[in-house]
Amino acid sequence: MTYRILSLLLLLLLCSCGNEKEANKLSYSASGRVIDDSGSAIEGVKIAYTPTEFVLSNSQGNWVITEFTSPATLTPSLENYTFSPASLQLIDSSNNVLFTGTQDQSENQIAMQIFNWFNQQQLANGLLESVENGNVVSLYDNALAAIVYMMNNDFTKAENIFDFFDSRIETELNAGFGGFSQLRDRNGSPNNHRWMGDNAWLLIALNNYKSLTGKNTYDYLASQITDWLMSLQDADGGLFAGYGANNKLLNYKVTEGNIDAFNAIEGYTDFHSQVLHFLKNQRWDSNDKNLVAWPENPPYLYALDLHPWSYLIFNNYPSSALTTADRFLTTQTAINGAQISGYCFDEDQDTVWLEGTGQMALAFALAGMQNQKQLYLSEIEKALIESTNYPDGAGFPYATNPGTVYGADSLWATADTSIAISSGAWYLFAKNNYNPFQVGREKMIPQADIFWLN
Repeated sequence: MTYRILSLLLLLLLCSCGNEKEANKLSYSASGRVIDDSGSAIEGVKIAYTPTEFVLSNSQGNWVITEFTSPATLTPSLENYTFSPASLQLIDSSNNVLFTGTQDQSENQIAMQIFNWFNQQQLANGLLESVENGNVVSLYDNALAAIVYMMNNDFTKAENIFDFFDSRIETELNAGFGGFSQLRDRNGSPNNHRWMGDNAWLLIALNNYKSLTGKNTYDYLASQITDWLMSLQDADGGLFAGYGANNKLLNYKVTEGNIDAFNAIEGYTDFHSQVLHFLKNQRWDSNDKNLVAWPENPPYLYALDLHPWSYLIFNNYPSSALTTADRFLTTQTAINGAQISGYCFDEDQDTVWLEGTGQMALAFALAGMQNQKQLYLSEIEKALIESTNYPDGAGFPYATNPGTVYGADSLWATADTSIAISSGAWYLFAKNNYNPFQVGREKMIPQADIFWLN
């Protein structure tokens, strides 16, 4: 009996020692960083350390695991990337684990083809036609193109665009009622319809230029656009839409243009406070937690671009804006026969707006929703078409199929068949996690003015 008791006590002692050693194995941690081939951080990489447990790298590429069972195997993964090392076994704490991700060549090839198209689409006068083989030059599209060039470190091509408008400050921007024309032909002749939102986008592109280069080359151009935009502010704080070709004030207010101007104009002043006052009182749906586009016309109350743009422009904007955008989701057949899922302009869901789908992909990236970002970039890629002008160029049409733009107006004849600047630009912004609104995003808004949190 005594022998049996002693044996049990010895067994318990051995188990206790074993459990203590096992407990010690649970106490170590690991941390590190994920970068690409150029040394830039990769966000949203899944670092798995058990079959069901993982952490995600943050916007700086950093990740931390505080406790896990020894031994552990760390395995990084992200769609369209391969990593070196592919996995790493650890038996003790390590705080400098480095994984390097390489984007799959097919994905790089698509982005390269789109950049090639942009590079060759620029005309001798610096402008780009908005679609391939179309004699229409949009101010908004050229602002996007300038940002694309800068994102690809080609500041000369961006300057070619800015120089065109810089040379027309007195003859166009400051002439008569002012403002640059929304549209012109390939030779630069304007249609004299001066849209507020497009002018705000040129200012956004100039803000990106100054932030990236530190140069003040276009400060005067930026100041004159700022003055014109501010001159459109009404007593209620909202900005009128601009001037028509007949020089009459466009006596209505476009929500999209108002948030563009809010972002484009530097700092936070009484001007900005009044814009927020207008948005809060006349364009905010407190139940839906979204800005609305057309309060007077309920079937077109909501517009897709207000969902991602508001999230990209305003700090701490409700992330629910990205899920309520499901009201625009649709699946359509593109000209190449591919079934593509994405977002329409409005709730009639009659086409996939590829530009807007790219905007949503970028907003998902900013929200840390990498799976959604990758999903919709993959859907956009199904619509890729080869350039008819440039052998090494490709891009995306404006929409997947004939349909209507925001409201009931039909899209133009080649909207689903010709490569468009806007679709390619927003695809590249999302692909590279580049938020064109970032420069104007930090405005130190007083808490009392942040209506979307109240």
